[in-house]
Amino acid sequence: MKITTTDLILNKDGSVYHLNILPEDLADDIITVGDPDRVGEVSKHFDKVELRKGKREFITHTGYIGSKRISVISTGIGTDNIDIVLNELDALVNIDLDRRVYLQKLKSLNIIRIGTSGTIQTDIPIDSILVSEYAVGLDALMAFYTYEASREEKAILRAIVSQAPAFKTFKPYVCAGSKLLLRKIGKDLPRGITVTAPGFYAPQGRELRFTKTIPNFIKQLSGIKKDNWRLTNLEMET
Repeated sequence: MKITTTDLILNKDGSVYHLNILPEDLADDIITVGDPDRVGEVSKHFDKVELRKGKREFITHTGYIGSKRISVISTGIGTDNIDIVLNELDALVNIDLDRRVYLQKLKSLNIIRIGTSGTIQTDIPIDSILVSEYAVGLDALMAFYTYEASREEKAILRAIVSQAPAFKTFKPYVCAGSKLLLRKIGKDLPRGITVTAPGFYAPQGRELRFTKTIPNFIKQLSGIKKDNWRLTNLEMET
């Protein structure tokens, strides 16, 4: 069955619509960042940059460190943009874009996200480097996808919901990070659980002129604990 032009939108040159890149533009190992300005901050450490493409907030640089080919891509702000990036990355490697059919042999990409966040624990110094072992989503994105949580993810979610009254107003979800990446990259770094908010102001406990509905939100988050883990940082996927 062919994928419709509505489900898979391509540019005139055959590139995927938002990222504006072709399958050959993409490396198997990908670093994602939020801010488009960070793409150049990463790629300046490459020995060679072979490709620079961009559209809107989605900037891609592909190059080499030694013989290792790497792409770095910006996602912009928010999980809605990450939804675009991950779907289009998957389409680039697992769909025949010309024939609009799934490839028989599917491929996995190695994706490493680098971002900034605010700590919600007083003992974590500013400018600390943390590894996210799990992520708690406060947005509604995963309600649109079929996803079977693991036993660990379900246990963490139950503990969070039971300890924070704020979570009764919406339906959060929990996703584990790659255990392979945790071993390879994060083995010597402190680990924690990242909370992803759907906004910067009230969803992260801030208040200007518009009244927030959840008082002491950060305090509620910082007090949630279970066994040997705790929520450590809060961000808006930037």
